[in-house]
Amino acid sequence: MQSNFTRRTASIVLGLGALALAGAAFAQAPAFFRIGTGGTAGTYYPIGGLIANAISTPPQLVSTAVASNGSVANVNAIVGGAAESGFVQADVAFWAYSGTGVYEGKPKVAELRSIANLYPESVHLVVRKAANVKSVADLKGKKVSLDEPGSGTLLNAKAILAAFGVTEKDISAEYLKPNQAAEKMKDGSVDAFFFTGGYPAAAISELASTGSGIDILPITGAQAEKLAKDSPFFAADEIPAGTYKDVGAVKTVAVGAHWVTSAKISNDTVYAVTKALWSDKTRAALDAGHAKGKVIRKETALSGLQGVPLHPGAEKFYKEAGLLK
Repeated sequence: MQSNFTRRTASIVLGLGALALAGAAFAQAPAFFRIGTGGTAGTYYPIGGLIANAISTPPQLVSTAVASNGSVANVNAIVGGAAESGFVQADVAFWAYSGTGVYEGKPKVAELRSIANLYPESVHLVVRKAANVKSVADLKGKKVSLDEPGSGTLLNAKAILAAFGVTEKDISAEYLKPNQAAEKMKDGSVDAFFFTGGYPAAAISELASTGSGIDILPITGAQAEKLAKDSPFFAADEIPAGTYKDVGAVKTVAVGAHWVTSAKISNDTVYAVTKALWSDKTRAALDAGHAKGKVIRKETALSGLQGVPLHPGAEKFYKEAGLLK
């Protein structure tokens, strides 16, 4: 029979062992870093998946791409703690941080911080050829999807319509994800839809490949110039010929896609994320995984980020990389 001393000693040893194991587990506790993206038929989601897979280094860092309604929803998720980061259009990020634009009268999202500029997002205005729509002004009286609430596309669509003298009352407006709008376009129940995102967009590629007969309208001229003047986040852009089957080159406008996070996320975590983003492993994944992945470059990582401060963790990396003094 064991003595009380022996039993007590064994208990102490076991207790110390459990504490040691707990300490080791705590030291190896992974940093979870969710990336709010967009709908699965857009560009944010596949790019987010590529980046999340490439930067994950379990058990230290585990990153996942989360489908969402888009830019505004991602800002809300970051503030609410449902995501550590998200892809957000440059204009939406600035409005959120400064309490202007669509955030006028709402509390500023002062905790928002930048990680990187990723790529330009082209505004696609997709129309049925049979609808005989040749300009934005021709959308009056048509059934038009402006994308879903919470998306940056919806905000862009409203601004573009206004610039061309079209209001939501002038159209039969719907608020659908691009893949839903594309499905309804096939049977003629939607005449046009907006989508802001990097090309090629899966929903539009699939629609064009079915032979449904689509065009992408140009967004150019004095109205587009005024749009860019009123909102400097818009820049002239072109979707190359052949991006979508049987669609020629289209001159349009674009806004930057930014990756943002919260000031509440630790410097060490964001430093690790930023360093991993610009690693050789991620470079290879982006180059091989998506057409827009190739234009995500370290040389343009800081372009257009003036509206939202860099996270200190990201700033540390860019200084080490010689991109910041």
